[in-house]
Amino acid sequence: MPSTSTRTGTRRTRRPRTATLRVALATGAVLAVTAGCSAQVVTDPAGAADDKPGTGTGVRIEPTEPASSSPSAEPVAASKPPATPSAKPSKSASEKPAPPKPKTVMASGAEGDQVRELQARLRQIAHFNRAPTGYYGSVTATAVSSFQAKRGLPRTGTTDTVTWQKLLGMTKKPTAAELRPPAAVKPAPKPDPRCMTGRVLCISKNSRSLSWMIDGKVLSTMDVRFGSQYTPTREGTFKVGWKSRDHVSTLYDTPMPYAMFFSGGQAVHYSADFAARGYSGASHGCVNVRDEKKIAALFDEVRTGDKVVVYK
Repeated sequence: MPSTSTRTGTRRTRRPRTATLRVALATGAVLAVTAGCSAQVVTDPAGAADDKPGTGTGVRIEPTEPASSSPSAEPVAASKPPATPSAKPSKSASEKPAPPKPKTVMASGAEGDQVRELQARLRQIAHFNRAPTGYYGSVTATAVSSFQAKRGLPRTGTTDTVTWQKLLGMTKKPTAAELRPPAAVKPAPKPDPRCMTGRVLCISKNSRSLSWMIDGKVLSTMDVRFGSQYTPTREGTFKVGWKSRDHVSTLYDTPMPYAMFFSGGQAVHYSADFAARGYSGASHGCVNVRDEKKIAALFDEVRTGDKVVVYK
């Protein structure tokens, strides 16, 4: 029951406790909203049995702060499944397969028109300083190596596909005269006095020439080379002892066509090696002739017993 009390003549009426609680709750909710907090309704088990529906008793209001103001409220990254390692490591996109190895087009020992063309093209750009021979010897290999070095290619001396294509791009197709230039006609040297009479093969080491002479008159002249310092060609006056058109050396097992022997095993004969390599080679003492047509004609002219003079 409500009660009354009187202080200093003023009558004050006490409010019921329930009404006071409701006012406090309402005031707290307003303050909570005003402070920016959100209200969270939580059922109080202790007062649930005492409150009636709709009276608000048995309910307590708990203030909560925004998630952003909590020090521990940090965004949690979404978990990702662990990366599955691939069975095989993938090749980098920058890795490229090794280029195929160049194929050999020509090499030492080769003969034929393509070798002659190679030599003519190298001669156009000053890497081969003689007439083409059609034989791929040491001189040609050196010329190819020189060309490769100047163009930044491996110095093998062998003409591979890369070297050949590079050379084709830098030169023009050789003419017939470039492939087979006419031989320079050298004046015949002054003959030794021993060559001025009779039928004589007059051979000069200084001029590296052979002159076929009859009674002091020069009928033909051809280039020759001689033996090395270890197997020198003997000097002096000799006679043609015997002839062998298709001779093969029994000592060295090498061809000696159109051989005309004048001093033991030494002879005048055609040399395919001389035709291909020039003066960079040497014989084992024989007189090598470069031009096959000329030596073939000479072979038919010379007789057994004709004089041979070898001098410096």
